Amino acid sequence: MVSIRGQFDRSRALPGRRRSRFLMPTRAPSICSYCNQPHTAAMKCERALQADRDRKSRFDKKRPSARERGYTAEWTAASKAFLAVYPSCRRCGQRAALVDHITPHKGDQKLFWNRANWQPLCTPCHSGAKQSQERRDRKGN
Repeated sequence: MVSIRGQFDRSRALPGRRRSRFLMPTRAPSICSYCNQPHTAAMKCERALQADRDRKSRFDKKRPSARERGYTAEWTAASKAFLAVYPSCRRCGQRAALVDHITPHKGDQKLFWNRANWQPLCTPCHSGAKQSQERRDRKGN
């Protein structure tokens, strides 16, 4: 492993795992708005974590249930049939686990059932890259 200064860093190398040659710089800690102490993004104080949980809870109370959004037994059968025809993830090529709507349907049943708007995705691609893309798209509009 080579550090930023070009020196070999054995403490960061893991046996049997290939790592990148250069260490990425870490983000500087920021001051927490709850306790006025410096925290990294990975280490938040308990008050900040509780505020995140409260915010997510408020959102979940407003959100319709999966059944109300159209994910019924009929959808389960249709998505299984779709995955039987298209078994690999459109993004990475791994085995697909679920059917994703390319354009979010937002309750529009015509768009919801339009098979041209469906794509097979694996769970990591759906939960990571696709959700990040949708968040970026919402912020841009």
